[in-house]
Amino acid sequence: MDLTQSAPKSGEGTGLWLLKIATGALVIILLGIHLTVNHLTAPQGLLDYHEVAVYLSHPGIALMEGSFLVIVVTHALLGLRSIILDLKPSRRVLGAVNWGFSIVGAGCVVYGIWLLQVIVSRGAGG
Repeated sequence: MDLTQSAPKSGEGTGLWLLKIATGALVIILLGIHLTVNHLTAPQGLLDYHEVAVYLSHPGIALMEGSFLVIVVTHALLGLRSIILDLKPSRRVLGAVNWGFSIVGAGCVVYGIWLLQVIVSRGAGG
């Protein structure tokens, strides 16, 4: 077996495998931007709540941070699913995992977008 090649696992279609790879690359890019702005260029090394609210009040920034949230949650759950695939679960168990991760992922994204909107509204003087 050649360990230098990456390929989809049994139970993981090419589409999910490619999505996992793409989201991994996007996590690295967006994490770099996020860390640079929020930690390296901040006067004290960290933005306070008001500065974050003002920063997020710019529509492009809020869109980028919201996208970062969706991409991180997607990548994390696909990674956990991949670990579970290593255990060779039955179709029934894998179906339950898929449903469970979908519900958890949707909940995380809905909560994160709601929180982002609250912070944006406070940064805009709301």
